[in-house]
This record gives sequence, C-alpha cells and structure tokens, in this order.
Amino acid sequence: MVSAKPPQKIPGRRALESLNFFMADVQAGIGPFLGVFLQGKGWGTGAIGSVMTIGGIAGMLATGPAGALVDASRSKRALVVISSIFTVLASALLWFSPSYAMVAASQIATAVAGAALGPALAGITLGMVRQVGFDRQFGRNQVANHAGNVIGASLSGFLGWKFGFAAVFFLAGLFAVLAIISVLLIPRKSINNRHARGLEGDDEDGDKASGFSVLFTNRPLLILAGALAFFHLGNAAMLPLYGLAVVAAHEGNPAIFTAKTIVVAQLVMVVTSMFAIRMMRTRGHWWVILLTFLALPLRGLIAAMVIKSWGVWPVQALDGIGAGLQSVAVPALVARLMQGTGHVNVGQGAVMTVQGLGAALSPALGGLIAQMFGYRAAFLLLGAIALGSLTLWLGFARLLKPACGSSADGRTAAAGGI
Repeated sequence: MVSAKPPQKIPGRRALESLNFFMADVQAGIGPFLGVFLQGKGWGTGAIGSVMTIGGIAGMLATGPAGALVDASRSKRALVVISSIFTVLASALLWFSPSYAMVAASQIATAVAGAALGPALAGITLGMVRQVGFDRQFGRNQVANHAGNVIGASLSGFLGWKFGFAAVFFLAGLFAVLAIISVLLIPRKSINNRHARGLEGDDEDGDKASGFSVLFTNRPLLILAGALAFFHLGNAAMLPLYGLAVVAAHEGNPAIFTAKTIVVAQLVMVVTSMFAIRMMRTRGHWWVILLTFLALPLRGLIAAMVIKSWGVWPVQALDGIGAGLQSVAVPALVARLMQGTGHVNVGQGAVMTVQGLGAALSPALGGLIAQMFGYRAAFLLLGAIALGSLTLWLGFARLLKPACGSSADGRTAAAGGI
C-alpha cells in the first residue's frame, strides 16, 4: 500500500530546493545566448539551427539510458555532481573556438552530460517524499528552478552587456559550484532508492521492478509522449528565432534582449508552477497539460505579428504559461503512470526522449523556414504544429482523464491498467 502521507521532517528538503535553484543556470548555461553569440560570429540562421539540432538529437538519444542509470544507481547525488561539471566544461568549449566542429562537439557533450539531470532530480525528489508527496514537492522544486532562471538570466544579461559573453560562461561555472554544494548537503540516507524508482516498501522484499515492456504497453504514457513531441517541435525554436528576429531588426542589444526573453518567461513560470500544484490537486493533470497545448498556437501568431522589442512580453508570457505548467505536470503525471513499475525514471527519460525528438528537429525546421521565407512564416508554422498536440490530447480524452485524475485520487494503476 502507498503510505497515506509523505514522511515528515525529511533532512535536506531545503537543500533540494536550493539545488533546483542553482541547477537552472547549469542546465541553461550558454544555451539561451547561443544563437545571438554565434550570430555575432557571422553564423546564419540555418547553421545555427542545424548545430542546435545536433545537440538536441544527442540529448534525445541519451535520455532513455540516463533514466535507466538513475533508476539503477544508488549514488544519485554523484550523478548530479558529474553531470554538472561536464555540462559547464562542454559549454566552455564554445569560448575557445566558435568553429562548426567545436560548437557541434560542445552541443553534443552538453546534451549527453545534462541528460541525467532531469531524471536524477525527479528521482531524488521521489526518493525523499515518495509518490504521495511528489506533486507538491516537485512543484516547489520548479518554483525554485524558475526563480533561479530569472536570477541567472538577469545576471547573464547584465554581465554580458557590461563585460561581454565571457562573463556568461563564468556565471554558469559559479552556479555549477553552488549546485554541487547544494546536492552534497542532501543527506544520502534521506533518499530511499526503492521509492526513487517507483517501488513500494522500504526493503528488498517489496515489489520488484517490471520489465521494460511497460514503456510500450502504457497507452496514456505513449499518448503523452506523442503530444509532447508535437508541442516541442513547435515550441523549441520559438525563443531563439524570436531573439534573432528582433536583433536582426535592430530592436535591441543582443545580450540584454536575450536575457529579457528568459526573465519574462521565467517570472511567469514561477507563478504558473504554483498554480499547477493547486490545479493538479483539484482538477487533475489532464486540464493542466491541455492549457499548455492551447498557449503555443497563440504564441506563434503573436510572434509573427509583433517583431518588436516590446513583443517579448506577450510572446514569452505565453511561453511561461506553456513551459511553466508542463515543468510541473509532466514529470508528476509520468511518476503517477509509472508508480509501482520500478521504472519511473526510465519513464521520465523515455518521455523526454520522444519530446526531445521534436525539440531537436525544431531549430533546424524553424531556421530553414526563416532563412527561406522569413521569420513571420517560421513563427506561424511553428505555432500551427502544436495543433497536433491538441488533436491527440482531445481525441484520447476519455482514456487520459482517468489516468490524469487529481492528486488526491490516490494511486492510478500503472502499465496501462486504466
């Protein structure tokens, strides 16, 4: 049986939230500034999009195995430390040489090193608070993460404007050090490795992990992954392309404008993450995720109509609604669907892999359309792609809604037992 309430007074919960705060800049690193950084080095939108896609494909291929590694590992804190170090080192390669080969190598290394971070943070959280406390705690983690993105992006924009892009690299390194300190402050004994992978009981005599076939028989999980693939195919390229479009129109300083795009979205995400926690408990995960799919077509339309510096407010506010709600609801739903299988983090990695396919193809598609037909056409196309997400989510609503019931409903049967 799943315990009725999460364990009380778990040491390390504040350190966990601190880890999520500092990890925001480690995971982002130079990424949001990559487009304008390379544009300043003479790169075209097509080349920028293709090199981002290379990194996206590498990350997509790594997330599944990374999730399996997190499930099997009894040293999840060490995985966070190692991934943080290599993510920053990979980003630093860009500073030494902006050649295509070096940038591609950096993107691949960054993606592979960072692939374990998402499943590891989810696994650590689940291992500390168990399934019954996961939605609320993971929501708090995401509030901290988005707040960290606001601070990191603001500092990056100011330091990039004042001292050049070198300061952005150094800031990412500083946040990595603070993230490593935070994860080491989480007592190892606070993380129950069986609960961290979705198994019940505190000893080896409890439930055993099911086969990996559960990933292919859980229909709600497959539909969720497919819908997210469409969403990220349309969403991933929107921010870097919008930054390039505004800078190309001489509407703003590259570093400051890029920082502003991030700050606006992340501020909205702080609020929407808190809203997602409440809405999941009262209405269920299905409605929360539906709102994210509705936001993207509107975002693409506004981006196409308003290529001005002030356009960042509505465009990125809608990104904050979509990504902010998803950052809480998607991992929470995957943990719910995979509970009892022993493969929660493999499930997280599998969903990230499929949505990563869409995200990996998005920059290449968006960059190519922008280069051939202009930025406005690219934004309209990217926004229209999200209609695929809505078609899946609404079309299978009768199957999905019982699986996405409110957090208070208790455990939902895993492995397709809906």
